[in-house]
Amino acid sequence: MTPLRVATLAHGHPNLSSGGAEIAAQSLHRELQALPAVQALHVSCAPATRLVVAVDGELIIETAGIDPLRLTRRDPRAHRPLVDQVSRFAPDVVHFHHVLGFGADALLAVRRELPDAVIVVTLHEYIAICHRQGQMVRIDGALCEAASPTACTGCFPEIAPRSFLARAEALKALLSVADGFVAPSAFLARRYIEWGLPQKKFAVLENATRSSEAALQPPVRTARRGRFAFFGQINPFKGLDLLLEAVALVPDADWEGSSLEIHGSGLERQPLAFQERIATLLAATGGRATLHGAYVNDDIPALMADADWVVVPSIWWENSPVVIQEAFRSFRPVIAGDIGGMAEKVRDGVDGLLFQARDAADLAACLATAADGALWSRLQGGVTPPPAAATVARAHIAFYEALRAARH
Repeated sequence: MTPLRVATLAHGHPNLSSGGAEIAAQSLHRELQALPAVQALHVSCAPATRLVVAVDGELIIETAGIDPLRLTRRDPRAHRPLVDQVSRFAPDVVHFHHVLGFGADALLAVRRELPDAVIVVTLHEYIAICHRQGQMVRIDGALCEAASPTACTGCFPEIAPRSFLARAEALKALLSVADGFVAPSAFLARRYIEWGLPQKKFAVLENATRSSEAALQPPVRTARRGRFAFFGQINPFKGLDLLLEAVALVPDADWEGSSLEIHGSGLERQPLAFQERIATLLAATGGRATLHGAYVNDDIPALMADADWVVVPSIWWENSPVVIQEAFRSFRPVIAGDIGGMAEKVRDGVDGLLFQARDAADLAACLATAADGALWSRLQGGVTPPPAAATVARAHIAFYEALRAARH
């Protein structure tokens, strides 16, 4: 049988930028590579690098800047290195894991070079809909329900509404080149369908994540289960400031014996005002919280083994936080906000607790309740591990084959 040839394209490589999308793209590639009926190539981009081989079957190529509004390359000739590498591989499927890095017009460049290949795009957030980092959070901090030229100009008054209208129409046209879209959550799929992408092109498939051993069951310390942990990037959208506010609000009697361990990176790259806010809130907890800094993926089992709960306090419409998958793989119940993909992934009262998103007082009440050992035991027993990466890879192959059959 002729192997299926799949080229996976990502806007970054985990060795250079360890975000959820980068990890998901590389993990999917490696699982596909391990299958006997598949030949796989992974191409990621990074600024100011030369073409290098990262490991077998993985390339990192230099990327030029993209227009931050239109998400396209300023110089169309910049697509040549990508197109050359991908066409040399002669793929049956080209799977983009973002339109950043390469630019949304790379879809058109690949289609022109490979007219018979199936093109798939995984949508990891709302960057095509929302110019504000794809977060759909307004400049005043409020959640945005839907983009429109007028609403977008409210966040960016220097950009005329007609420019946002042109942006949306151009991106919809470029995305129409794709044969199919993968959404890691049904919530994200609905947002893009409401925006104008065709529903028939969508498949809701879980992200592939790196396989790791599940966390060891921690010894029973006391009847309380108040060891909370935060994992991930530290930025204004991930809600660490909200979590620190909540920790400080928990009454002493309810907090006794509890702690918050913060494992995250990127704080030093944030605006100074946000850095100062985190420092102030951290001090206000009076030693209840400890900032440990960056971690690597291989550390996760041990770090989660030392935690009772994983807290995901994001203030935006999260799509499919990888940390929730990692927590459930380690049989740790999750405390998360009740919006977006978080509310979809965490079953309140079954494998975790949902609090009113963006509400520090409600999160504080949730933390106080969560420390109860009996509640923790019941919810921990309700945790179902996410599908193995190999299972996710096979689901992607089924989607690719369905698209190939429809195309031909």
